[in-house]
Amino acid sequence: MTQAQADITASLKALQNLPIDPSLALIFPGQGAQKAGMGFQAWESSTRARKTFEAADEVLGSTLSRLCFEGPEDELTRTVNAQPSILATSLAILAAALESGVLNKGPAFLAGHSLGEYTALVAAGSLSFSDALRLVSERGRLMDEAGTENPGTMAAIVGLSVNVVSEVCRLSGAEQCNFNARTQTVIGGRAEVVQTACRLAKERGGRGLPMNVSGAFHTSLMKSAARTFEAVLDGVVPQETAVPVVGNVTANPLESPAEIVSELRRQMAMPVLWYQSLMFMIDAGVRTFVDVGPGQTLVSMLKRDHPEFTLISLDQPSVPAGASHV
Repeated sequence: MTQAQADITASLKALQNLPIDPSLALIFPGQGAQKAGMGFQAWESSTRARKTFEAADEVLGSTLSRLCFEGPEDELTRTVNAQPSILATSLAILAAALESGVLNKGPAFLAGHSLGEYTALVAAGSLSFSDALRLVSERGRLMDEAGTENPGTMAAIVGLSVNVVSEVCRLSGAEQCNFNARTQTVIGGRAEVVQTACRLAKERGGRGLPMNVSGAFHTSLMKSAARTFEAVLDGVVPQETAVPVVGNVTANPLESPAEIVSELRRQMAMPVLWYQSLMFMIDAGVRTFVDVGPGQTLVSMLKRDHPEFTLISLDQPSVPAGASHV
């Protein structure tokens, strides 16, 4: 382990040592959150954030940090680049928040959307930073390849309940990929199938919003990639989480290394139970959610269903009111 990698490990230990606030959860974004310039403010203001990007460059043998800060956007958006870039940026933003004291209480739970689950596992002390970067780089490459071998696409269905979307999928042959919010479900499949599903959704009063993705992620079209990825996971031994991580596949805390491995083996070709994960944390008493990563997508989705909660994004030019008391 290099000095930069040791520094990021020590930095994240600080999260695990904070006094726990039972009403607090940290959530980490997945692919789609990327944008040129992400993480640069954290890099400018925080020694720990700079060390995080330095460690990422060392692990991958590339200038990942430059891609995050400067783009170009089309290169950053490629699945193989977006996934490690978002993971590194999210952890840099977390490191900056810990260093500045903006984040001074420990979370009761961590959770991450798809790719973000790997970020959560690093923050929880289960995966090392270097292992997670290598895993998501390979994950991105395999998902990209699967999108070429088994072409598909995705669309967000908004304005319809899960039950109605289930009916739309049954009639069209599309699959439910991400349960994002009470009335937002992402579907996927072959292009013609997704197009039919969007038409059926419109007939039922909803909207189908096509997504700019390279494949039908979290559907059966990813099964070949998931099988190949199992061999990659065989070389990684997770540790028990120091902070509970709510899994995408089960919407329950991952309580052992064996459960974590099982989760990561299945996750790529299984739906993301994001809304169900949020409801688990809410039922457990969480009322403050902090979006740790580029953008504000996760707290924006949550705000539609739960405007009464305290919802904070750490990716802002200035610290939001109340953030210093997180």
